[in-house]
Amino acid sequence: MKTIAVIDIGKTNAKVALVDLDRFEERAVRKTANGVVTEGLYPHFDVERLWRFIAESLSALNAETPIDAISVTTHGATAVLLDRNGDLALPLLDYEFTGPDTLAGDYDKVRPPFAETGAARLPMGLNIGAQIYWQEQTFPDRFAKVASILTYAQYWSYRLSGVLSTELTSLGCHTDLWNPYSADFSTMVDARGWRSLFPPVHRASDVLGGLTQQAAKDTGLPVGLPVYCGIHDSNSSLLPHVLTRKAPFSVVSTGTWVVMMAMGARKVALDEARDTLINVNALGDPVPSARFMGGRAFSTLITDPAVTVSEDVEAQVAAAQWMLLPSVPEGSGPFPHAKASWTCDEASLTGPQRLAVVSFHLAMMTASSLNLIGAEGEVVVEGPFAANPSYLRMLKAATGRPVLIGSQSATGTSLGAACLVDGSRAQAHTVEFQGAVPETYAAYAASWTRLVQAL
Repeated sequence: MKTIAVIDIGKTNAKVALVDLDRFEERAVRKTANGVVTEGLYPHFDVERLWRFIAESLSALNAETPIDAISVTTHGATAVLLDRNGDLALPLLDYEFTGPDTLAGDYDKVRPPFAETGAARLPMGLNIGAQIYWQEQTFPDRFAKVASILTYAQYWSYRLSGVLSTELTSLGCHTDLWNPYSADFSTMVDARGWRSLFPPVHRASDVLGGLTQQAAKDTGLPVGLPVYCGIHDSNSSLLPHVLTRKAPFSVVSTGTWVVMMAMGARKVALDEARDTLINVNALGDPVPSARFMGGRAFSTLITDPAVTVSEDVEAQVAAAQWMLLPSVPEGSGPFPHAKASWTCDEASLTGPQRLAVVSFHLAMMTASSLNLIGAEGEVVVEGPFAANPSYLRMLKAATGRPVLIGSQSATGTSLGAACLVDGSRAQAHTVEFQGAVPETYAAYAASWTRLVQAL
């Protein structure tokens, strides 16, 4: 198989990409905004609109180049509750909805400890277990009709193949549902009586089945086309490197969330209060990880995407030590309780100066998180931040380690999802960032760290 269609559902955008496995590169991409519907029981994702986009995209892309197989990758923190007919028993809850917080005290009494799951206690619906508990308690009649609980990527695999499943990387993503050390569901799943609701657990690279007649009719693709189980998006970025790179190294997957995963990390005690956690990679291995909402911070702070930064402006900001201290947004990341503050007059900054300050801030947040998980060796940056020299230069200064530029494409996770089809053809397309790092950058990093420690 050569041409793989990858369905890539991010929190901000949904994409369908064609990946050429022989060349291990994207051939075409279609994209749409992934909004949240606020009407109804609670804020939720519009799965039928997404399905129409997926079906139309697959049809159009297949007309350009015949598709050989389909793979899926999605954001985490989303559970899909289906009834016996395979329809939604409850809407797909938006994980930024604060409803689950109303039962936080009760949920804290039943959730498993961090030592068992490696899942930090997170606000809103960021722990899938908290979502399910809130739905169970708030809508008992509807929840009584739940026959299956799917992880999110596997919902789309189900829409395509008709096969119900769950998957390791999605279960091992701060859900409270999975014990990564025993490779089994957590004690809470049994205590709540939920185990029977979860379909069989698969590896991301398993073929679930072939395209159903209905899915073939919707997409124009042939019945029986192979559909792969699918993978959590951050682990999708990690996978090509796991398959081709020698540890120790770390991968920084950037998007709405910046997720750092450290392979071959030194042993450290993870601090659940600082958004560190254990992920499970596509091979089933526990991976020390950390995260913060870097893409959301960037889009909030930088409203003009046309702004660029020269090295002279960078150097000016570094020498003056103009800084943004954490956190934007508040409530997650390595400094979840810190209030964002500027060490300079924010209003007087030019567009390029502001972009440099924000880029440096995001680099320092990344470096802080990498240190918390014991990361060593090369740092590979995937996704949009890989195209930001200011970010890369400060990250290199702050870590003191080589920084490698990975995929900068619109679908940085699509290559990893495509290599689920054939891992032997995986490639880790990286080049080392060669930008000069003046001494003022290391001094800036040291000052930023010192100021944050005093918060």
